[in-house]
Amino acid sequence: MSKPLALVYYSNLMPGSQLANRLLDLGYGVQNLNNAAAIVSTCERDKPLVLIAELWPQSEVCAAVAQIKANPATQHISVLGYSQTQDETVQGKAREAGVNLLAGTAAISDYLPQLLEQILNVE
Repeated sequence: MSKPLALVYYSNLMPGSQLANRLLDLGYGVQNLNNAAAIVSTCERDKPLVLIAELWPQSEVCAAVAQIKANPATQHISVLGYSQTQDETVQGKAREAGVNLLAGTAAISDYLPQLLEQILNVE
């Protein structure tokens, strides 16, 4: 039986690498991305169950999420976004793009299993 795939996009090593390790402990296959431009093509090719993405003001992540959610082949992918600060502009863009759930860096580290359960049950 194969493991469900989780894509993890991050620019900051912590908590990004910790999330990847935690996902492995939870039984997911993990693929790390550090280039926002690769998110769409990777989702189209690999069909992950979930995308966990670090959001920050200069990031192209929201545009990538919008493309994923607009494509019938990838719109089912659940997206969990997280950020260090609660920037209303970034959060608004993330919601418009189709991010299923937003969390702070501390919350995602502490409550990853619960957050995953929540976004996977939403769909």
